[in-house]
Amino acid sequence: MTKTQDLAQLLETLCPMFMLLDDKGLIQKVGPTLQKLRPDTPLIGKSFLDVFQLIRPRTVTTTPALMSMAGAKLHLKFHDEPRTTLKGLVAPLPDGGGAVINLSFGISILDAVRDYALTSADFSGTDLAIELLYLVEAKSAAMEASRSLNLRLQGAMLAAEEQAYTDTLTGLKNRRAMDHMLAQLSAATTTFALMHLDLDFFKSVNDRLGHAAGDFVLQQAARIMVEETRSNDMVARVGGDEFVIIFKDLTREDILSSIADRLIKRLNEPMMFEQQPCRISVSIGTALSTQFETVKAADILHAADLALYQAKREGRSRHRLYSSLSQART
Repeated sequence: MTKTQDLAQLLETLCPMFMLLDDKGLIQKVGPTLQKLRPDTPLIGKSFLDVFQLIRPRTVTTTPALMSMAGAKLHLKFHDEPRTTLKGLVAPLPDGGGAVINLSFGISILDAVRDYALTSADFSGTDLAIELLYLVEAKSAAMEASRSLNLRLQGAMLAAEEQAYTDTLTGLKNRRAMDHMLAQLSAATTTFALMHLDLDFFKSVNDRLGHAAGDFVLQQAARIMVEETRSNDMVARVGGDEFVIIFKDLTREDILSSIADRLIKRLNEPMMFEQQPCRISVSIGTALSTQFETVKAADILHAADLALYQAKREGRSRHRLYSSLSQART
């Protein structure tokens, strides 16, 4: 075995990205990892300067200039794609017999691992790149776990918040959600209408057919209210058989009265529960935010309540506007 072969074997173990050049700059031996970067391109026999482009120092354009760079750091990249950036160190052999150039990836190691599917076996056992890879893998795993945990926590928080604002029986919003919405609308001085609905004869359904029938009626009533309102309207169950609908940016009394009439008509229709008819009706009172100089949630709720109870006094199953009560008082 020649000295060159002995040197090549030693370098393969210690420096898997080495290149052994002859005095003319032709590649004689290549480390296994370096060859892995160009698996389909034989590098042996090619000129070093034909394979690599020197980035720094730019003055190195000939083999003699390269051989004179003993101990100097090189910054280079492949001429062909992918043009991976490398660092190198030139170590001339005795008696002008060529040189050994040891290469490394430097800060491009992560790109190289991705582009060439490198593993720890492709690096020297003492190469700090191995520790860097482990650190990157550990950091990536930790960040992924953190992202996953954050997503779960956000999902849990959203679910808990949604649950806190939802009536479990009907799936509608609850009183807490209504209070929150009214506070927002009042603070933003947004015009809106508030419709207060109370189911007539609901207690008789509970007394006659039981709570299961009562729950069924509430669920059907909730469905009808959602069907007769817009997607951006809030329908909330605020008591046993009491509901509130908030119509954002809607204060036309004719439209609100039309909605109320449809609700009354549909809720007057019998609901069949276990082949038994459940008969209810609904009384409705509506107040508009535009009727108040300063909109306060308590004031508009009270106004809608007054209109609702006027509807009940007049025989139930009807709709009254607070504006008609206000005009009657003047």
